[in-house]
Amino acid sequence: MTHPTVPDGPGSDALDLGIVSLRLLATAEQTNDAFAVGEFSGEEGPWTVPHVHQRTEESFYVLDGAFSFTVGSEEIQAGPGSFVVVPRGTSHVLRAAPGGGRLLTLWVPGGLEAMFVELSRMPPGSLRDPEVRRAISARFDSVPT
Repeated sequence: MTHPTVPDGPGSDALDLGIVSLRLLATAEQTNDAFAVGEFSGEEGPWTVPHVHQRTEESFYVLDGAFSFTVGSEEIQAGPGSFVVVPRGTSHVLRAAPGGGRLLTLWVPGGLEAMFVELSRMPPGSLRDPEVRRAISARFDSVPT
């Protein structure tokens, strides 16, 4: 296993996804596929489309701002220090409140972070475009619902 290190400084190796940016802190490659961690920061509004992961457990730890998560049929309001777990097979979406926010995302097992690398090479707004997400879902465990 390679021991991950995080470059210093704001925006180090940040991926531009339009409404949000992502800084990868640990990748599947660095953890023998055990997990991946990313730091998202962005503007007010929905950050993605409703979607589901069949093989990946996704968790969020809010650092700054306020978010609303829809996890299955449950609405969750989350502020700094909140931890939200999305079980495999559960549709979910998140929205940042006015002022935007910042959160950590943990993917178990790792690998889903590669989707964001690919999305960062596409036009801005691709993260929230259901058609784009459907087109790449065959390669990644993230299917719009």
